[in-house]
Amino acid sequence: MDLRNRIISVDIFRGLTIVLMILVNNPGTWSHVYAPFLHAPWHGYTPTDLVFPFFLFIVGCSIVFAYQNKPTDSSTYKKITVRALKLIGLGLFLGAFTIHFPFFKDFEKIRFPGVLQRIGVVFFFASILFINFKWKTLVAICAFLLIGYWLLMGYVPVNGMAPTFERAPNNLANYLDVVVFGTHSYKADYDPEGLLSTLPSIATALMGIFTGVVLRSKRAKKEVLLFGIGIIMLVVGNVWDIFFPINKALWSSSFVMVTAGWANIILALIYYVSDVKGIKFGSIFKYAGANAIVLYFLSSFMGKMMGLIKVDGDTSLKGWLFNTLYVQDFMTMKTSSLLYSLTLVSFYVLLGYILYRKKIFIKV
Repeated sequence: MDLRNRIISVDIFRGLTIVLMILVNNPGTWSHVYAPFLHAPWHGYTPTDLVFPFFLFIVGCSIVFAYQNKPTDSSTYKKITVRALKLIGLGLFLGAFTIHFPFFKDFEKIRFPGVLQRIGVVFFFASILFINFKWKTLVAICAFLLIGYWLLMGYVPVNGMAPTFERAPNNLANYLDVVVFGTHSYKADYDPEGLLSTLPSIATALMGIFTGVVLRSKRAKKEVLLFGIGIIMLVVGNVWDIFFPINKALWSSSFVMVTAGWANIILALIYYVSDVKGIKFGSIFKYAGANAIVLYFLSSFMGKMMGLIKVDGDTSLKGWLFNTLYVQDFMTMKTSSLLYSLTLVSFYVLLGYILYRKKIFIKV
């Protein structure tokens, strides 16, 4: 990894996002979590709902830096394909792994979609689009994906029933997930990383590509432009919410606009402080962002391991550690649960720092 002439704010944003992903995915107990660290039940959004789209957004930014001057030949396509397959493979591994022999069992219950799988698919299509089309064409493709998804979800009947945006059998995205994935899904009736909702998630990465193009340009006051774009996206997304509700599980078009809006605003602020003013801050996030996928995979894998290992009858290693070290009379259960997740975050941030200092950058 070339550490020279990098846009520091992008590294900080990526690291901040991966830290938040680890934080919200690893509470001490899911029974006691502060509301901001939970997903919205269906429509609407919480701070936690911003985390995954932020990562896809920064994937789009990174595509610009990685492939802007790459030739559109077989070697570039091979690199893109191999990386996408690695991400999908790691995600399938997490979905299939159990600690008991055989390590992969209960095939009918293995979840096919997932976070890493979506990252892989989105990375593949966004990269291919970027190296083949100019930004104006990409804007048109992005608009086509978002408007097309809205029309499909809002106007195509499902099994003879009027379509709905609610969690119901006549929700087109939910319906397709049940038909295609069956029992290989997050829930019996839908998957938040489902098939049809992958289309607008590609648009999220394209939004990141547009921001990456701005950051790589020689224009002045980039932070002002990005901040303005973010405000416009927020307005458009909230107006669109009237017709197509903001919804992470469906990755609705309004959700894409709102999350991309917040991503641009936050990135613009970080860019102004770190890249324009040269104020050093957030280095710990930069260290984590340098090996973001590795840290996310390890946190997910170890979290699964700690939930599967039994240390006292049916008590998991995670449960034993949480109840022994974090459940205290002077703290609420929600505070104990948050402290547990903060401990894990601290461990993975420290690991990211060690890898960075040793110049170990694991490409996935």
